[in-house]
Amino acid sequence: MRAVHLDHRSPLVLDLHDLGRQPGSTRQVRRVVAAPDDLGTHVIGIPAGADLELDLRLEAVTEGVLVTGDVRGQAVGECVRCLDRVDEPLVIRLQELYVYPERQAAAIADGDEDEDLRELDGDLADLEPAVRDVVVTSLPFGPLCRSDCPGLCTSCGVRLADHPGHAHETFDPRWAALSGLDRLPGADETKEEG
Repeated sequence: MRAVHLDHRSPLVLDLHDLGRQPGSTRQVRRVVAAPDDLGTHVIGIPAGADLELDLRLEAVTEGVLVTGDVRGQAVGECVRCLDRVDEPLVIRLQELYVYPERQAAAIADGDEDEDLRELDGDLADLEPAVRDVVVTSLPFGPLCRSDCPGLCTSCGVRLADHPGHAHETFDPRWAALSGLDRLPGADETKEEG
């Protein structure tokens, strides 16, 4: 038995009481909820409180409730090359089975516990962990403002997209000793002979 129960008023908690336990019974859920905190990585994610659109189908099955549908949101981050803002619309497919507590208890008793299964809390299903899993894993690892972003100048940090011809004269210190050879006595004579 769990020590902490879900709050049915939480926007990412579904109350499944009216779905019933008859396999095959279904219900559609469409709602817009506020995104939870830390829904992303350190370079891109859906900001806390931003709109998340849920378009879900709930289906009672023998083991529990199968939740399938789409999660839509707008990820915001920064380009890994030039640090400009990146806005990326997301439409992510969600499919998650929430098992009845007695099914999970029976599986544990039989030694068949599956740690990946999500358990219902009475008639409540917590979508937040499943939404977090599908959103975070679908985010780009290295977001770009555009696919051909040239990035920043490694010498001075100027944004290369704004200054296409930007360049610095590079000097290789290993050649420094040779830079004064044309000033050696007799260097002019060698040039004249050649």
